[in-house]
Amino acid sequence: MLCLPNDPEWNHYADGGNGLTGKIYGVEMDVLNNHQDFGTSKLNKDLPCAVCKTPGKSSVLMIPGKKTCYGGWSKEFSGYLVAQASEASRSPTEYICVDENMESVPGGDADDNEGVVYPVEIGSCKTLSCPPYVEGRELTCVVCSQ
Repeated sequence: MLCLPNDPEWNHYADGGNGLTGKIYGVEMDVLNNHQDFGTSKLNKDLPCAVCKTPGKSSVLMIPGKKTCYGGWSKEFSGYLVAQASEASRSPTEYICVDENMESVPGGDADDNEGVVYPVEIGSCKTLSCPPYVEGRELTCVVCSQ
């Protein structure tokens, strides 16, 4: 899962569904009363997100939906979020931030389709707040260090 910020930043994009793309959605919790670990029912509750940092430790953090780092962090690179395509009931399991000026492997242009990633766009405005997000818009990303 990824934590999306409350203040996304956009770069180049094409609004609307764009064929083969990865999709990203908010996360909903379905925990019924019979799961006593959680106390009361958490049925259909949208989950918040949190990122924790241990003081005195160095950290590298990929932030989807941003082009710049938050205060106190150094930008390593920014670009676009990519993942495997979302098809039928399958969603991507890993998201990767690729540099907006990405390079490719010399000679690696055979179109084998063995492992393919596509730009990730907002899948729906049900569990993600729109605005600030826009359904069908590709997400930026930034890699920051501290």
